[in-house]
Amino acid sequence: MDQPAPSPLPSSDVIALATALLACPSVTPARGAVFDVLEAALRPLGFLIDRFVTGDAPDGPVENLLATRAGSGRHLAFAGHLDVVPPGDGWTDGAFTPTTRGGLLYGRGAVDMKGAIAAFVAAIPTKPGAPLTLIITGDEEGPATYGTRALIDRMRATGVAPDLCLVGEPTSAHRLGDTIKIGRRGSVNLCITVAGKQGHVAYPHLADNPIPRLIAMLAEIEAIVLDEGNRWFQPSNIEVTDITVGNPATNVIPARAEARLSIRFNDEQTGAALAERISALVARHDAAATVTARISGEAFLTEPGPLSALVAAAIERHTGIVAELSTTGGTSDARFLSQLCPTVEFGLLNATMHKLDEAVALDDLTALTAIYADIIAKVAEA
Repeated sequence: MDQPAPSPLPSSDVIALATALLACPSVTPARGAVFDVLEAALRPLGFLIDRFVTGDAPDGPVENLLATRAGSGRHLAFAGHLDVVPPGDGWTDGAFTPTTRGGLLYGRGAVDMKGAIAAFVAAIPTKPGAPLTLIITGDEEGPATYGTRALIDRMRATGVAPDLCLVGEPTSAHRLGDTIKIGRRGSVNLCITVAGKQGHVAYPHLADNPIPRLIAMLAEIEAIVLDEGNRWFQPSNIEVTDITVGNPATNVIPARAEARLSIRFNDEQTGAALAERISALVARHDAAATVTARISGEAFLTEPGPLSALVAAAIERHTGIVAELSTTGGTSDARFLSQLCPTVEFGLLNATMHKLDEAVALDDLTALTAIYADIIAKVAEA
């Protein structure tokens, strides 16, 4: 039997909406109840809701939500995700049992990033003005194959074309409002596989040990200096994240050795060029070795300009803080959204994201709502 739709919450009540979202278990990929709560909050505001499930295993299926409200003027989009990382054990209260203690609201996703989604919805004026779109995925914390990229395809197919995009990731480092992300480094993961020939360690001439070749490759890779960074980006870096042989014996030369690399790179590099460079290096050591690469996203930069200035001004009006423009941290879905229009990220304090007892200050939720309302109003005025 179908479950009854959730009762609409007052859209302006950020604490109630955040609490309702946090009460929905939504480990990536998120589906179902958490989207029901968001939809119930958006429909009374006049949004058209397009919910769809897409993708096959192993990276799917994934649920996404595209909410649009027509208007005239500049078109602002807000992007975020309702999925969360697994909570782990050891929470003071249940990870999906929202609890308020000492001015904090606890629950998995409080800052990353159900709290920001609740704040943006609470900030939306009841009377339509400039066009607004919410781009909400159920898979940002996972492979993200069928998440925001699928939403972008849907937007292009249906003619949804925002002029500006604000991503609600938790960018603040020490105080709400201290950091706006105007770009992110790209990410590529590589796996190097070196084949050998198994044999007895006492008869090495009858075998072929792949480990020395792999070690030589990694030594040369470790010595690479990709760049020195630039005005907006720190230097690109290569990290060896795993070396695997899988040899349980002490007297057997293994037949195979593997290593994994993760490269975080700035806008002086591209994922494809980095994969080609590593592949060429590996081939010089062993023409039969293989390299597989998965590019999670390219580096992007939204040059400081009208959008970042508008967000910074709203932050300063409500907090007195002059925000730093930054490109630090991991990847986010802004790497995809930046292909559509100028994109920046601003949201809650990131100190507890992905940790046990993740929590958001109630005062920060209220302040973020006011900042988002200011941004919406200023976009509409321009």
